[in-house]
Amino acid sequence: MTFLDKDYRQIITKAVIGKGRKFTQDSHSITPSHRPSSILGCWVINHLYNAKQKSEDTVEITGSYDINVWYSYNDNTKTEVVTERVTYTDIIPLSIKDENMLSDECDVLAKVVQQPNCLECKITNKGHKIVVEVEREFLVQVIGETKLFVKVDPKWSHDHDDYDVDDSWDYKVTDDELENVKPNFLNKKD
Repeated sequence: MTFLDKDYRQIITKAVIGKGRKFTQDSHSITPSHRPSSILGCWVINHLYNAKQKSEDTVEITGSYDINVWYSYNDNTKTEVVTERVTYTDIIPLSIKDENMLSDECDVLAKVVQQPNCLECKITNKGHKIVVEVEREFLVQVIGETKLFVKVDPKWSHDHDDYDVDDSWDYKVTDDELENVKPNFLNKKD
């Protein structure tokens, strides 16, 4: 019996070997050029980030964004927008890990679940500073080489036509079929 006669085959492939998720709230202090009377608006823009594997258990995300605060001053008679670039580093622990990876070379995919967003913006320090509370959330996946064992169909042979690769998989839904779809199928009211 040869290796090819066995019921299982070993496949080496790239797969997700680690996952993690982290929600973060940060507080940033901004010093405007004038003493603010009131906050008129606050928004976060220009978010940039980069992810890399820090250790076998963590992923590091470094990033930055601009905080813009529109405020009034001089007893609410004038307005101005102050902009400050903020940098951050988030360490995301991997809650799911596959110990069967074949090499140390990995790719890291990071997805923003919650873009940096202003939760609260207030005047502090006797009216000389503006404190901005920002939230953000990331989901990360680590992709690396791993082994899979796949069961081989013992009845399949090269001259067997049950697996015709020319079968058409291009099935389209017609307009008539779409008209008969009932979107409230869980609601028994008709």
